[in-house]
This record gives sequence, structure tokens and C-alpha cells, in this order.
Amino acid sequence: MMSAPKDISWTVGEAKAQFAEVIEQAQYAPQTITENGKPSVVVVSAEEWLRKTRRKGTLAEFLLKSPLRCADISLER
Repeated sequence: MMSAPKDISWTVGEAKAQFAEVIEQAQYAPQTITENGKPSVVVVSAEEWLRKTRRKGTLAEFLLKSPLRCADISLER
């Protein structure tokens, strides 16, 4: 069953009792789980996790693509 994103946070107890719903809602938007009234963890979809953690290239590639690559910058130590 697909439903609209639920922009709420869950207490640990709520998340335990409704874990399937937390997972379902995480497909649409990150779900914050609070502990003692403070954000503790966030549940996100696998797709979102992969998108956020995927490497976008090496540091060397980044530096080679930099518009400042040919700039005459003097660095002092």
C-alpha cells in the first residue's frame, strides 16, 4: 500500500511497535527516531542511502576538474 510521506518523528517505543510502518514511510522520506525527546537515529530507504554514500570520484579527479587548476595561487606554510 502506497501512501503520502509522513513527516513525523517516532519515539523508540512507537518505532518498535510500528516498525513495518517506519520502513514503509522511509521509502518516501527519512524517518527520525527519538530517544528521551532527542533525535537518535534516522531511517532512510536503501536507495537514498546508496545515493548519499556513493563515491563520486577520486580526490585527484576532483582536483583535475577544478576551475582553479591553472590559477597562479601561492600557498604559504
